[in-house]
Amino acid sequence: QGQLVESGGGLVQAGGSLRLSCAASGRTFSNYAMGWFRQAPGKEREFVAAISWSGVRVYYADSVKGRFTISRDGAPNTVYLQMNSLKPEDTAVYYCAASPHSISDDPSRYTYWGQGTQVTVSS
Repeated sequence: QGQLVESGGGLVQAGGSLRLSCAASGRTFSNYAMGWFRQAPGKEREFVAAISWSGVRVYYADSVKGRFTISRDGAPNTVYLQMNSLKPEDTAVYYCAASPHSISDDPSRYTYWGQGTQVTVSS
């Protein structure tokens, strides 16, 4: 069974930066699209960014476009989310996910999920 483990979350002031990592293990995810989602208290889980298995195609939510960058490294099978110019409304638990399908913003197309990492942005 595959496993995804997120790291890199924390507390940061508005305008600051964080880099999230998602380490995949237990199986190969090299042919999987990877995505980041987030969930704030009292809100539904929402799409943040996704990257194709090749790393060529990327897709961002409008709310993070121009501020966040998703990337992946086939060895050691890790996906990153570089978050710059952070805002208080970015505060949420961030989840990494893997999909055997093409790149998508639909969480139902993702079959593996990490446990999440907390990101808190203070004003």
